[in-house]
Amino acid sequence: MAIPQRHRSIAGTYFVTSRTWESRAIFKTAPPCEIFIASLLRYRDAGAYKLHGFVLMPDHFHALLTPGEDTAIERALQFIKGGSARAIRETLNFRFPVWQRGFSDHRIRDAADYNSHVRYLANNPVKQRLVVECAEYPWSSVSGKFPLDEIPQGLKPLGRAPGRHG
Repeated sequence: MAIPQRHRSIAGTYFVTSRTWESRAIFKTAPPCEIFIASLLRYRDAGAYKLHGFVLMPDHFHALLTPGEDTAIERALQFIKGGSARAIRETLNFRFPVWQRGFSDHRIRDAADYNSHVRYLANNPVKQRLVVECAEYPWSSVSGKFPLDEIPQGLKPLGRAPGRHG
Protein backbone atom coordinates (compact mmCIF):
# COMPACT_ATOMS: atom_id res chain seq x y z
CA MET A 1 0.00 0.00 0.00
CA ALA A 2 1.34 3.42 -0.92
CA ILE A 3 1.91 6.07 1.72
CA PRO A 4 -0.52 8.96 1.06
CA GLN A 5 0.84 12.34 0.08
CA ARG A 6 0.47 14.82 2.90
CA HIS A 7 1.42 18.48 2.73
CA ARG A 8 2.83 18.77 -0.78
CA SER A 9 1.88 22.37 -1.39
CA ILE A 10 1.13 23.73 2.08
CA ALA A 11 3.81 26.17 3.09
CA GLY A 12 4.34 26.75 6.76
CA THR A 13 6.22 25.89 9.90
CA TYR A 14 5.81 22.46 11.46
CA PHE A 15 6.42 20.73 14.77
CA VAL A 16 7.57 17.23 13.78
CA THR A 17 8.22 14.10 15.81
CA SER A 18 9.75 10.76 14.92
CA ARG A 19 10.60 7.73 17.03
CA THR A 20 13.50 5.32 16.83
CA TRP A 21 12.98 1.81 15.55
CA GLU A 22 11.12 -0.20 18.20
CA SER A 23 11.55 2.85 20.48
CA ARG A 24 15.12 1.81 21.20
CA ALA A 25 17.15 4.27 23.26
CA ILE A 26 19.73 4.79 20.53
CA PHE A 27 20.51 8.38 21.57
CA LYS A 28 21.75 7.79 25.13
CA THR A 29 25.43 8.33 24.30
CA ALA A 30 27.26 11.15 22.58
CA PRO A 31 28.38 9.51 19.30
CA PRO A 32 24.94 8.89 17.74
CA CYS A 33 23.65 12.20 19.13
CA GLU A 34 26.52 14.11 17.52
CA ILE A 35 25.94 12.35 14.20
CA PHE A 36 22.21 13.12 14.25
CA ILE A 37 22.74 16.80 15.03
CA ALA A 38 25.46 17.13 12.39
CA SER A 39 23.06 15.69 9.83
CA LEU A 40 20.21 17.92 11.03
CA LEU A 41 22.40 21.01 10.66
CA ARG A 42 23.96 19.92 7.35
CA TYR A 43 20.60 19.74 5.56
CA ARG A 44 19.49 22.97 7.17
CA ASP A 45 22.69 24.66 5.92
CA ALA A 46 21.98 23.24 2.45
CA GLY A 47 18.61 25.05 2.43
CA ALA A 48 16.29 22.04 2.73
CA TYR A 49 14.55 23.72 5.68
CA LYS A 50 14.89 26.40 8.30
CA LEU A 51 15.46 25.03 11.78
CA HIS A 52 13.83 26.94 14.64
CA GLY A 53 14.36 24.47 17.48
CA PHE A 54 14.86 20.79 18.28
CA VAL A 55 15.39 18.25 21.01
CA LEU A 56 16.90 14.80 20.58
CA MET A 57 15.66 12.41 23.24
CA PRO A 58 16.99 8.85 23.76
CA ASP A 59 14.23 7.31 21.61
CA HIS A 60 12.76 10.17 19.55
CA PHE A 61 13.23 13.71 18.35
CA HIS A 62 11.09 16.80 17.99
CA ALA A 63 11.88 19.72 15.70
CA LEU A 64 10.34 23.01 14.69
CA LEU A 65 11.12 23.60 11.05
CA THR A 66 9.99 25.41 7.95
CA PRO A 67 10.60 23.44 4.74
CA GLY A 68 12.47 25.25 1.96
CA GLU A 69 10.51 26.62 -0.98
CA ASP A 70 11.15 23.52 -3.09
CA THR A 71 11.04 21.00 -0.22
CA ALA A 72 7.93 19.20 1.03
CA ILE A 73 7.75 18.33 4.72
CA GLU A 74 8.08 14.65 3.79
CA ARG A 75 11.31 15.35 1.93
CA ALA A 76 12.71 17.40 4.81
CA LEU A 77 12.11 14.47 7.17
CA GLN A 78 13.60 12.08 4.65
CA PHE A 79 16.77 14.16 4.68
CA ILE A 80 16.90 14.26 8.50
CA LYS A 81 16.08 10.63 9.16
CA GLY A 82 17.72 9.08 6.11
CA GLY A 83 20.87 11.16 6.35
CA SER A 84 21.34 10.55 10.06
CA ALA A 85 20.53 6.82 9.80
CA ARG A 86 23.04 6.29 7.00
CA ALA A 87 25.77 8.14 8.89
CA ILE A 88 25.03 6.30 12.15
CA ARG A 89 25.08 2.90 10.44
CA GLU A 90 28.33 3.67 8.62
CA THR A 91 30.16 5.37 11.49
CA LEU A 92 28.96 3.26 14.42
CA ASN A 93 28.44 -0.01 12.54
CA PHE A 94 24.74 -0.28 13.47
CA ARG A 95 23.10 -3.36 11.96
CA PHE A 96 19.45 -2.49 12.60
CA PRO A 97 17.19 0.36 11.48
CA VAL A 98 17.57 3.64 13.32
CA TRP A 99 14.10 5.17 12.73
CA GLN A 100 10.55 3.92 12.65
CA ARG A 101 8.79 4.55 9.40
CA GLY A 102 6.80 7.77 9.24
CA PHE A 103 6.52 10.79 11.49
CA SER A 104 3.89 13.00 13.03
CA ASP A 105 3.54 16.67 12.28
CA HIS A 106 1.55 19.65 13.45
CA ARG A 107 1.33 22.80 11.34
CA ILE A 108 2.02 25.82 13.53
CA ARG A 109 -0.96 28.19 13.42
CA ASP A 110 0.22 31.39 15.10
CA ALA A 111 2.74 32.93 17.50
CA ALA A 112 1.07 31.43 20.58
CA ASP A 113 1.14 27.94 19.02
CA TYR A 114 4.80 28.43 18.07
CA ASN A 115 5.74 29.56 21.59
CA SER A 116 3.85 26.63 23.12
CA HIS A 117 5.88 24.18 21.02
CA VAL A 118 9.16 25.96 21.84
CA ARG A 119 8.34 25.49 25.54
CA TYR A 120 7.52 21.83 24.91
CA LEU A 121 10.90 21.29 23.23
CA ALA A 122 12.70 22.99 26.10
CA ASN A 123 10.89 21.11 28.84
CA ASN A 124 10.92 17.61 27.31
CA PRO A 125 14.28 16.57 28.88
CA VAL A 126 13.21 18.01 32.25
CA LYS A 127 9.87 16.21 32.12
CA GLN A 128 11.70 12.94 31.35
CA ARG A 129 14.07 13.63 34.30
CA LEU A 130 17.18 13.67 32.13
CA VAL A 131 18.20 17.07 33.54
CA VAL A 132 17.00 19.53 36.18
CA GLU A 133 17.25 22.66 34.02
CA CYS A 134 16.41 22.62 30.31
CA ALA A 135 19.60 24.49 29.30
CA GLU A 136 21.67 21.63 30.81
CA TYR A 137 20.53 19.15 28.16
CA PRO A 138 23.27 19.00 25.51
CA TRP A 139 21.13 17.58 22.65
CA SER A 140 18.68 20.44 22.40
CA SER A 141 18.61 23.82 20.75
CA VAL A 142 17.88 25.27 24.20
CA SER A 143 21.49 24.50 25.15
CA GLY A 144 22.50 27.48 23.00
CA LYS A 145 25.24 25.45 21.26
CA PHE A 146 23.58 25.19 17.86
CA PRO A 147 22.73 27.81 15.22
CA LEU A 148 19.02 28.33 14.61
CA ASP A 149 17.00 30.23 12.06
CA GLU A 150 14.83 33.16 13.06
CA ILE A 151 11.17 32.80 13.86
CA PRO A 152 9.18 32.94 10.62
CA GLN A 153 7.86 36.47 10.04
CA GLY A 154 4.19 35.49 10.19
CA LEU A 155 4.68 33.81 13.59
CA LYS A 156 6.48 36.62 15.37
CA PRO A 157 4.45 38.01 18.26
CA LEU A 158 3.07 41.45 17.66
CA GLY A 159 5.08 44.01 19.59
CA ARG A 160 3.60 47.00 21.33
CA ALA A 161 3.70 50.29 19.53
CA PRO A 162 6.24 52.73 20.98
CA GLY A 163 4.78 54.77 23.81
CA ARG A 164 1.83 52.44 24.36
CA HIS A 165 1.50 50.67 27.66
CA GLY A 166 -0.97 47.89 28.16
